[in-house]
Amino acid sequence: MRSLYSMRDLILILSVLLTLQVNAQFHTAMSRSELGPIVGGSFYMGDLNPHVPFRGTNLAGGLVYRYNVHSRLSVRANFIYAQLEGDDALSTSAMRRDRNLNFYSNIFEGALGVEFSYFPFQLGHDRYKGTAYLMAQLGVFRMNPMTKTDGGDEVELRTIGTEGQGSDLSTSSQYNRTQVVLPFGVGAKVSLGKRVGLGFEFGVRKTFTDYIDDVGSANYLDPVALAAANGPLAAELANRSLSGDRFGVRGDAKTKDWYFFAGGMITFTLGNPTICYSH
Repeated sequence: MRSLYSMRDLILILSVLLTLQVNAQFHTAMSRSELGPIVGGSFYMGDLNPHVPFRGTNLAGGLVYRYNVHSRLSVRANFIYAQLEGDDALSTSAMRRDRNLNFYSNIFEGALGVEFSYFPFQLGHDRYKGTAYLMAQLGVFRMNPMTKTDGGDEVELRTIGTEGQGSDLSTSSQYNRTQVVLPFGVGAKVSLGKRVGLGFEFGVRKTFTDYIDDVGSANYLDPVALAAANGPLAAELANRSLSGDRFGVRGDAKTKDWYFFAGGMITFTLGNPTICYSH
């Protein structure tokens, strides 16, 4: 009889431990986590492209991580690399074509925020297979606007001070290459199985700088004074107008620059799928 009770107690203990282990698997951080690549295109809008979406779109991509708090809310982090560019030669405005400025810049962005799903969503769930969502984040990005001289040499525009930065001609020091950004956007995602999801997204990047394109001032500086203060290369690249107009409009000092990302992502759960998220 004692042996029977011992066996019964052992089975009960093992059953409890197994239940606890299985339930723990349902609610681990790994089981609620997704990771995967995000690939698409990016473009810029600012002084050198104020009105035309998708002009100068370049390939962009990175990684995205999600932690699914429940079926309608996810915490999300992503790292994205992109290249932005703008060129007055592509403008339909005669004034901008005459201004003749251009730039390109690598962008390295890291951001953290949330996704709000319109419908309940869970990878592998028979009912909650797809949803639209809203995304809002806070992040930082690293930029480095560059151009080429008429001779084809690459130049980092920040270092030469095309608007007199760092000299007596300007009250501003050189702008910071690292800037704050507010990414937000809309997307849709679907479940492709127990562990795989597919998503598509369009995101807007609100920045607080007017120097992604190195153009922030409304007017040109005197080329002789600028050459004396920051060197002849700064004077040459500050005003590249085809007409040689020294008193034309260089940029719009009242607006900030924006950039955008549109693309798709495929994510994979990092642990065993949960039975059900809280709604």
